[in-house]
Formats: sequence, C-alpha cells, structure tokens
Amino acid sequence: MRLRIFTDPHQGATYDDVLRAARCAEAAGYDAFFRSDHYLRITPGDGLPGPTDAWITLAGLARDTATIRLGTLVTAATFRHPGPLAIAVAQVDQMSGGRVEFGLGTGWFEAEHAAYGIPFPDLGERFDRFAEQLEIITGLWRTPVGQSYSFQGKHYTLTDSPALPKPLQPTGPPVLVGGGGRRRTPALAARFADEFNLPFVDQDTASAQFARVDEACAAIGRDPLGLPKSVALVLCVGRTEAEIARRAEAIGRDVGELRAVGLAGTPNEVVDLVGRWRERTGISRLYLETLDLHDLDHLELVAADIVPQL
Repeated sequence: MRLRIFTDPHQGATYDDVLRAARCAEAAGYDAFFRSDHYLRITPGDGLPGPTDAWITLAGLARDTATIRLGTLVTAATFRHPGPLAIAVAQVDQMSGGRVEFGLGTGWFEAEHAAYGIPFPDLGERFDRFAEQLEIITGLWRTPVGQSYSFQGKHYTLTDSPALPKPLQPTGPPVLVGGGGRRRTPALAARFADEFNLPFVDQDTASAQFARVDEACAAIGRDPLGLPKSVALVLCVGRTEAEIARRAEAIGRDVGELRAVGLAGTPNEVVDLVGRWRERTGISRLYLETLDLHDLDHLELVAADIVPQL
C-alpha cells in the first residue's frame, strides 16, 4: 500500500507553504506528493493569497525536492492545449529526474472557468477533448526521436510535430485517469491509464467502478491486474478526540462526517479502515487529502503511527 499526500493549494496557500509540506512529506517517507489543478477556491472563504499554477508549482518542487514523486490529481483538459501541456510536463519530468506522474481529467468546476476567461463546453465536448488530449500527449511522448507526430481530430490538429522534448521516463510519466463515468471513463482508462483513481467515494461505489474498468481492460485484451487502483480521501487523524476535533474544525468539516466518508479517527481506527478499503476494493495506493498545509505534525503523525502498521 502506497500512501501519497494530496493537497489543494487553491484553497489558500503560497508556493512556500506547498514546499514546506512537500519537504515534510519527503522526509517522512511518503511515496508521492500531489496537488490539485484549480484556479478558484471551492469551499467558502477568500482563498488568499490566491491560486498557484499546478505545473509551475511542480517545476519548483522538481528542483526543491530530491526523491518524492510529484503529480496532479488532476490537470483539467480545459485549461491547456495538449501540445504545450505535453512540453511542460516533459520538462518538469526532466527537471525532477523522472519523478512526475500525470493526472488528466475533463475539468468540471464551471465557476473557475468563468472567473479566468476559460471556455467551458458541455460535458460531451469536454470528454471528446479529454480523449483527444490523452491520445496526443502520450503520442508525442512515445514518438521516437527523429520521427514526427501528426494527429487529426475533431478539436485538435497537429502536423509534423517534432514531438520534443521527451520526458526523462522512457515512455513518459505514468498517466492517471479517474472518475465515475460508467462508459467512456473506463474505456479511456483501459486504453491510456497507468493508474485509475476515484476521489471521495464510498467502498461500494469504488468497487462497482473498478469492476467496470476491469471489464473495459478485458474487452481490449489488457490484463486488469496491470492497472493499479487508488482512491483519494480527506485525512483527519489525531492522537485524541480533542486533536481530531481541532483538525476537523481547522478545515471546516464535521468529525462525524469525516469518519463516515474520509480517513478520520485515531491512528488505530484509520489503520483498520485502510485495511477494510484494501480488502473490499483491492486498492494499492491511497491519496491522503491534506487540507491544512500548515499542520505538518499531521503528516508526521500518520507517517509515524499509521504507515508502519500497513
């Protein structure tokens, strides 16, 4: 079981805040440090000092950390054109020494698009663009040096691209695909994903969607066991009930709700819950959504009291 830290800097954090958390996670031995890709606070609040760009942040972390893997959960296909995005991710992979993982999704938060002048087409078109971006980006990365790449789609056309630069990882950064769509999402995961992720769902929902992904893999002759499954859950762990309550209050959440739908409780409670998740769903990676980036003791507590039991 790999435990990964997942952060939401758009809720209100500077690059220095993110860097401190990433270095803490690295020192504590976590497998990876991920961030969301959003430009607007989702929950109530002012979001000060304002958003930071996901890939600019990861470029900084690529040079300011040494060993921890880095990625997005997930980049919105609506935010960037696929060619420049492939260049940016490849460059950050080189800058990190080959530590990048690339999560890509359709984009869903309409308000942030309106706030920053980004077109927000209907869901069908967003899925079409998402599918084309997956094909283009992986195609650019995997085109042999010295050869060119072309693509003709409904939304994007590339003509004789040199398909440069290349990521440091030979076939490109691992690609994460996720979501609850019953048809197109499993099919795209089966074709393109190196990991399938579901955020903030219960065990029954996850099991059902994982089964659809396995069926989609089998339909194209891919071994379902070769596609790792993961979930992201809100983290709220404390040594005492008072500490759990304090951490829940700091992120504006209710302890009872977090115990029901997140990873909340004492270390022993959370160890038991992770065990039930693994037994019920077969996940091998778990993203711990850490909403208070200033509470580094939270990360250290999990690393000291939960990780050794897993």
